[in-house]
Amino acid sequence: MLYRRFGRTSLQIPVFSCGGMRYQYKWQDVPLDQVPADNQENLEKTIRRAVEVGINHIETARGYGSSERQLGLILPKLPRGQIIVQTKVGPGPDPDKFTREFEESLQRLQLDYVDLFALHGINNRQVLDHAIRKGGCLDAARKIQSRGLARHIGFSTHAQPDVILAAINHQGGQAFDYVNLHWYYIYQRNWPAIEAATRADMGVFIISPSDKGGLLYKPSDRLVELCRPLHPIVFNDLFCLSRPQVHTLSIGASRPSDFDLHLQTLDVLDKADELLPPIIARLEKAYRDAVEPGLRDPFAAVPCWDALPGQVNAQIILWLANLIAAYDMTEYAKMRYNLLGNGGHWFPGQNAAKMDEAAMTKAIGPELTAIIKDTHAKVGGQSVKRLSESDN
Repeated sequence: MLYRRFGRTSLQIPVFSCGGMRYQYKWQDVPLDQVPADNQENLEKTIRRAVEVGINHIETARGYGSSERQLGLILPKLPRGQIIVQTKVGPGPDPDKFTREFEESLQRLQLDYVDLFALHGINNRQVLDHAIRKGGCLDAARKIQSRGLARHIGFSTHAQPDVILAAINHQGGQAFDYVNLHWYYIYQRNWPAIEAATRADMGVFIISPSDKGGLLYKPSDRLVELCRPLHPIVFNDLFCLSRPQVHTLSIGASRPSDFDLHLQTLDVLDKADELLPPIIARLEKAYRDAVEPGLRDPFAAVPCWDALPGQVNAQIILWLANLIAAYDMTEYAKMRYNLLGNGGHWFPGQNAAKMDEAAMTKAIGPELTAIIKDTHAKVGGQSVKRLSESDN
């Protein structure tokens, strides 16, 4: 395993982290006596496999259903000084409630402290304010830290770049020790945030590069061909880890074998300069051939969702349309598109199911409105809930 210094925490963190979103029994907070024995056995085998291959960073969250409770049955069995444990709690208007929820998380994990504690989901200005206002949840987190219950304080985010930068730069870049954010080949908007985090000597953790980064564990044939000789997962891992500013990538493992493909990246990391350029050139050519010049950056082409009729998230819809056109990423587009309207501040805005076509045409023009309408016809269907809102 390869380890990198996790910013000013000075932790030596593995370049792959064991994310706790996939192996737990339910996304609801159920008592342990309702967890089937085979599910708990699979979780324990997954954790032990991670540690066996050097992935000693175990990451979870208060909002990941039964994850913390189930991890509490295995983590105390591991050498505490040899694992890095992270949990996360969402900030809100009541910092006392935030503190109680963290204390509850620590009890569920059956640990005396966590190495990393993140304010979970600083996704918009309101949540940012809950975190950084005087006496808010960041101050509460620092009090938790002063009690020895959390070693380092960070934040996770699915926000627009301006909100992420505001959080990173708060208090001259000294407010948070690390950041969990999205950045991978198909979504590179947050690179300025990573650069800002690097200047502040913050740790950088990449969220969900294989799932939110393109549903890469079941890639389209087109994407497989464009990424040869690498599997799309290995390409994406290599793309991310070729940047020293990136410290670790989350692997949302659901079973022990889920680490195997990612580990192949370690064998080719020293060949990034040789392997990446031809693959990137093919991917870029496919994108240019499929997408009109004026539409290649949909985040610059149209206003944000909150400035459009019906709060239709045209930026995301056009981005998904481009991924379909260039890489045949229809299944990924279906998953993300149908989450619109159900994702709250984690994935804001609406899809085009109820779009006022005339109002949208007036706002962004007939060409882009037609693409949005066509994308809805291709991938619109049954609405998708965030995993934490689902019944499983």
